[in-house]
Amino acid sequence: MRTLILGAGATGGYFGARLVESGAAVDFLVRPARAELLKRDGLRVRTPAGDLHARVNALVALPDSYRCDLVLLSCKAYDLDSAIEAIAPAIASGAQVLPLLNGLRHLQVLDQAFGSSKVLGGLCHISVTLQGDGSIRQFGSLDRLTFGARPGQPAIPTAIRDTLLGMNAQAICSDNVVAAMWSKFTMLTALAGITCLMRASIGEIVAVSGGAELARRLYQECMEVAKRSGYEGSEESRSEAIQILTAAHSPLKASMLRDVERGHRSEVEHVLGDMLSRAQALDVDAPLLGAACTHLRIHEAALQARTVPE
Repeated sequence: MRTLILGAGATGGYFGARLVESGAAVDFLVRPARAELLKRDGLRVRTPAGDLHARVNALVALPDSYRCDLVLLSCKAYDLDSAIEAIAPAIASGAQVLPLLNGLRHLQVLDQAFGSSKVLGGLCHISVTLQGDGSIRQFGSLDRLTFGARPGQPAIPTAIRDTLLGMNAQAICSDNVVAAMWSKFTMLTALAGITCLMRASIGEIVAVSGGAELARRLYQECMEVAKRSGYEGSEESRSEAIQILTAAHSPLKASMLRDVERGHRSEVEHVLGDMLSRAQALDVDAPLLGAACTHLRIHEAALQARTVPE
């Protein structure tokens, strides 16, 4: 059983390190500069429970003879086309792909590229970032990875299932992974929307009058979209989302806000834009979602204007 991880950024690097820690055979497909850094310093992950440091196998291209069983895909949504091109040889040789991208829209793109039988369902709950020195930093202790076969697919191969469940993280093999993806999609959209719209952490938002109510209302807009799409979710998952979105003193920010603060591109269209399109198609009134999406689209337009030569 061999796993290929595209990139060694925050999410892929973290779970890749956990797989290496468990003794799994793992390769990282990375850009040349990242390969040199990994060769020199290894893969370094800093967590509240202790640090990980592993020597890893970094590839800058897949050899013609390369074979693996699973490709773990955790790129940014706007890099999906180039990611598909990079991993295509591995999928053609028999591997399945486990995407950990935010949202849902990537499933259709991957299905079109590889066929739905090759594309598993997956998601993760973790707050990690790639540091300037190339190390990965985890915020908090949550490191949940959920995976499973999508409707109409056969069961997850035993080797893949056992490898993922064997790593030192909270790995869950779900029998309803699409519903789990919807639960995250609704919470993440609300988190990204409220923290980006307010340019503040959850704790800073709920500390002022009306902040917690706005977070709840934005989540309710997203939940209405999920409900009309047939994925209302459990009371437990909805309660957990509300707790996360209204937790006093919470330093939590969406990774999308961290991208905005750094002046980087965001996944606005893949997350908020997709949710807003679904809301409009289902006749869901979503003014806060619309405001947050517009706010981020202005950011994207400003970035694009700076890159266009005069």
